[in-house]
Amino acid sequence: MKETGILLAVSSLPSRTGVGELGRPAYEWIDLLAENGVSIWQILPLNPTGYGNSPYQPYSSCAGDELYLSLELLVEQGLLPEAPEFPTDHPGRVDYEAVRAWKEPLLRAACAAFQPDEDYNAFAGQEWVKNYSVFRAFKKANEGRCWLEWPQWQRDWPKTRQGDLGKFAEEIAYHSFLQYQFLNQWKSVREYAHQKGVRIMGDVPFYVGVDSVDVWAGRENFLLDEDGRPTFIAGVPPDYFSATGQRWGNPIYNWDKMQQDGFAFWVERIGYNQKLFDIIRIDHFRAFDTYWKIPASCPTAMEGEWLEAPGYAVLDTLYEKIPGLELVAEDLGDLRPQVLELRDHYHLKGMKVLEFALDTSGKYVQDIEPNRQQQIYYTGTHDNATLLEWYHSLSTAQRRKLRRWLKRQGFGTGSVVERLNRCALASPAEWAILPLQDIMELDDDARMNTPGTVGSPNWEWRMNDFNRAARTLGALRLDILHREKT
Repeated sequence: MKETGILLAVSSLPSRTGVGELGRPAYEWIDLLAENGVSIWQILPLNPTGYGNSPYQPYSSCAGDELYLSLELLVEQGLLPEAPEFPTDHPGRVDYEAVRAWKEPLLRAACAAFQPDEDYNAFAGQEWVKNYSVFRAFKKANEGRCWLEWPQWQRDWPKTRQGDLGKFAEEIAYHSFLQYQFLNQWKSVREYAHQKGVRIMGDVPFYVGVDSVDVWAGRENFLLDEDGRPTFIAGVPPDYFSATGQRWGNPIYNWDKMQQDGFAFWVERIGYNQKLFDIIRIDHFRAFDTYWKIPASCPTAMEGEWLEAPGYAVLDTLYEKIPGLELVAEDLGDLRPQVLELRDHYHLKGMKVLEFALDTSGKYVQDIEPNRQQQIYYTGTHDNATLLEWYHSLSTAQRRKLRRWLKRQGFGTGSVVERLNRCALASPAEWAILPLQDIMELDDDARMNTPGTVGSPNWEWRMNDFNRAARTLGALRLDILHREKT
């Protein structure tokens, strides 16, 4: 069955508090999707953002970012007297540091008013919750520094469980409270989406950040030196996005050790995300086949080597241990055939991106990637230029050739961006997923991320309200409904 989805980060939802939340705006967004025949909402990772506010450098693989907690829902619980409005001069951007600083006293006040019960105690007693809460308490005590710079007893706490946590008790309880509220708010959003016939596709980064509870509490799973510092780091060699490659800095997995314990890290990580999402997109899926291993001493990603990973063994284990698992493979980039064989062995949907698929350099525009049913057709992803930005980057001759190509394909009316969206919807792919920025025909100010760069304006775009999104989704509604019927 053909389905249509929209890619939109939770952070990009409109709200009164400077960032998208899991309250009323999330429910209104789901209503908007359902009304217009959209059955998949693809989001970006929900984990607490770390370096550069990137959701792909989180502090935890399981925890949710407290930034997304709805203050209005805390008011409804009687934990806050009111939900104030965040003062901002830039309503279309997320000022992460300012919003966190403004929201924190309100969340702490809600925590102080909260009365734990049996349900909360059972949640807080989970191993991952306690580890994460202690990690965040230590991090605050050390002024936000990476755990590698903490006192030795705190660095070693996951292994020794030695040291007095008494003075950290309040902070530990605070972060347990935040995670409890996050899970409950998210579960309600997901249940509402199910009622409306909308499935949610979560996004799981292949790697974790070095400054994360995953590494701090599980050093044996990574290639680290005796002090816990990465000896090798992840990234990709020079490619379309960067002439020097992308040096992500994430530690490389110790696959030998992981295989010995039945890939417990992956089973726990994906198993928990399976409880949160209906579909899980694995970012950088190709690393299950081969991964780029960069010496930590190298300042760029140009030096490194491709090594094979035990992808079949990992995926066999995941499907055996996690019932109902539905994965999607991010299979973009310069791949060796074995990556596609791995993807197809498990009947996973891969990705086709229109901006990459259309060759505008020759005499005629050509679609250089195969059209397959077992795939997802995107106009772009969170790493791409918006369609309008991409179109403006073409030469005058290339734009003219593109318009002629669209006309030959049967898309001769409307703006070029409209026609490109319709082109994606008309593809034979089982799923077509469009970034909301492309449906709204926004320019480079709405780009979500530019690979190879860190910090502002990456990850900051968000809507002021739903008005324009509702109009443009409504205009595409007939195309979406037609797609579902064909």
